[in-house]
Amino acid sequence: MTVKVEITVNGESTSADVEPRLLLAHYLRDQLGLKDTNVGCDTTSCGACTVLLDGESIKSCTVLAVQADQQSVTTMEGLSTDSDNLHPVPAAFRAEHGLQCGFCTPGMVMAAVSLLEENPKPTEKQVREGLEGNLCRCTGYHNIVRAVLAASGQDPDKAEGSEPDMVAPGFSTGSGA
Repeated sequence: MTVKVEITVNGESTSADVEPRLLLAHYLRDQLGLKDTNVGCDTTSCGACTVLLDGESIKSCTVLAVQADQQSVTTMEGLSTDSDNLHPVPAAFRAEHGLQCGFCTPGMVMAAVSLLEENPKPTEKQVREGLEGNLCRCTGYHNIVRAVLAASGQDPDKAEGSEPDMVAPGFSTGSGA
């Protein structure tokens, strides 16, 4: 048995017959070929599959495609037209070195976009809390937080609630990995 779904994805109408149990993440990846929506855990633990559903960040590994019927989904691919015209959030991730292997990056970026829609000038603490459901095994989060603060138009070194990392005197925290 299949069910017809009509979902606007990255501004374009899509329509497909899907099994009722098909996860939105798999609809996006397997049926639409949008590979930036990563599936890391299938349990909502990692956040690699985060997308925007009608503007709200959700983990697409726990939403069925049929639940997104008649709604709008934005993935990482929908944020930017090309690498020369990046949306401010992925541009800040690039500038602040907020990624290493890149697996978590699309989910982090989408969660950050949602966070900044809700709170355009978050403190460092609010950024950390806002990204709490997204895991990264490579970066230590420091540069991810800097990237979100930069995307909000703030100087990451001077944003409210920013505190320098605990380092030995004479050493810089820098922005490198």
